[in-house]
Amino acid sequence: MSKLLENKTAIITGASRGIGRGIALTFAQHGCNVAFTYSSSVENAQSLERELNDLGIKAKSYQSNAADFDQAQALVNQVLEEFESVDILINNAGITKDNLLMRIGEEDFDKVIEVNLKSVFNMTKAIQRTFLKQRHGSLIHMSSVVGIKGNAGQSNYAASKAGIIGFSKAIALELGSRNIRSNVIAPGFIETEMTDKLSEEIVQQWRDGIPLKRGGTPEDVANACVFLASDLSNYITGQVLQVDGGMLT
Repeated sequence: MSKLLENKTAIITGASRGIGRGIALTFAQHGCNVAFTYSSSVENAQSLERELNDLGIKAKSYQSNAADFDQAQALVNQVLEEFESVDILINNAGITKDNLLMRIGEEDFDKVIEVNLKSVFNMTKAIQRTFLKQRHGSLIHMSSVVGIKGNAGQSNYAASKAGIIGFSKAIALELGSRNIRSNVIAPGFIETEMTDKLSEEIVQQWRDGIPLKRGGTPEDVANACVFLASDLSNYITGQVLQVDGGMLT
């Protein structure tokens, strides 16, 4: 396998499971050193850290809340001390607290905006000085097809994921002259531990509505991240790449 990310280092937020875990493993397979964060799944994080190091790269897990401005800054400082440089930031941490507008509480709206959107600001601001100094860097922000087309019962989530797209495009314009790229990935229906809780019947309904007739895998999203993180995408910035099997076509 050709190693497209050899000698690069990535920070991935929220990587102890699901899409984040898939990205971390795929990046390691491509020769990338990986610093990743988790919020509470200590065992999952330790197990992933071992798995990544076994692939012959350097990997370390950090318990850190990207939604906290000071913690984000401290994390980047710790990673730079340990890894010496960072080339890629993947803002992947996210939560859902779904409800219809008439039922959603202010706290659930604020929490989703804070974890999903403010974390992207926090982490991007924390890494910016490093990227400016070295005059290169790839920022990859995880949005969702819901951020493009909306979804009933997910006004907080849709707002946070649409906000990520606007933020990324602004940063692409601000930092492009310094060779820093900012792009978004918008996954569709990706089958992870979260979707395992749905009935087989509902999952099948989702699959039937997708032109490629299947749900995506974390690896499908990870491969798109590899492209945007690697030198293959050197002339691509300010874009939104839908990894959705044609769902929004």
